[in-house]
Amino acid sequence: MDIGSIFLILALMILTVLYISRPIIEGKAVQVSVEEHDFSMLLAERDRVINALNELEFDNSLGKVPESDYPARSKALKQYGAKILQQLDEISPESAASLELESDLPPKQAVKKLPHQDDDLEVMIAAHRRARQEKTGGFCPQCGHAVQQSDRFCPKCGAALA
Repeated sequence: MDIGSIFLILALMILTVLYISRPIIEGKAVQVSVEEHDFSMLLAERDRVINALNELEFDNSLGKVPESDYPARSKALKQYGAKILQQLDEISPESAASLELESDLPPKQAVKKLPHQDDDLEVMIAAHRRARQEKTGGFCPQCGHAVQQSDRFCPKCGAALA
């Protein structure tokens, strides 16, 4: 290995170590107030309760949760969620005050909307859906699903149509 290569690798290693250790050396950590931390914890807990309720409903629809247990569990989760929402409402006036301060600022100039790449795709999808508004051509002999006159295969089961 050439001495220049060794120095280049060594210099890159030193730069990498300095870049990675910069936050530790500077010691400037983001300070979060207790109120912000509590608000964040309550939002996370609210999301957790909502997810738990969704899972409970899904498990009930699958029959994993007995019908006798579902109302009690659902009620307990909803009551706990209501307590969390009340706590969030108690903390929210501080957030509302900061929003009022922001509303006193001059309005931002309108941002020119850039065309999205998906707009062309949406136009094509809408045109395809309008073209599919034809009369039904009968039903699939395999599964009984309604098919269009222009279909060659069933859109549900994929069976070939005559």
